[in-house]
Amino acid sequence: MFEVGQYIIYGNTGVCKIEEIKKMAAPGTKEDRLYYVLDPVYDKGCRLFTPVDNQKIIMRSVLTKEEAEELISRMKDIEVLWVADEKNREQMYKEAIRSCNCEEWVRIIKTLYMRKMSRLAEGKKVTSSDAKYLHLAEENFYGELSIALGIPKSEMEEFITQKIEQ
Repeated sequence: MFEVGQYIIYGNTGVCKIEEIKKMAAPGTKEDRLYYVLDPVYDKGCRLFTPVDNQKIIMRSVLTKEEAEELISRMKDIEVLWVADEKNREQMYKEAIRSCNCEEWVRIIKTLYMRKMSRLAEGKKVTSSDAKYLHLAEENFYGELSIALGIPKSEMEEFITQKIEQ
């Protein structure tokens, strides 16, 4: 169980801070359940309520500073996702995003960055699907690293680039 004040990843919502843990009756039930009251870090004005024992949505702790630094140091070695078939490619991207796994997000970012550069070099535009999944992966990954490392999310891409080039 997580604690009040802790930062967690809550499914595709991304980084949330646990504001409160309280008993509530779910709509349509008489039984009280224990709920997390979550404040999404990058979606101000939004508040989420989820059962502590929720099995449908992935909830995990945000990476520690050490884990984030170690992941950044391994980014060059993380393989890309190459799938020739367009339909399978998009399904792979969806699964990688939903996994809430930082390594999978890195794989998407690397893959789509390479596809983007390749398409631009050929004089083609980036597909809307590629742009969508690259944005989702970057938002999730940079958001989590921002909290773990204490660096603003807007500076994360530049920070990672500098670390990788060292």
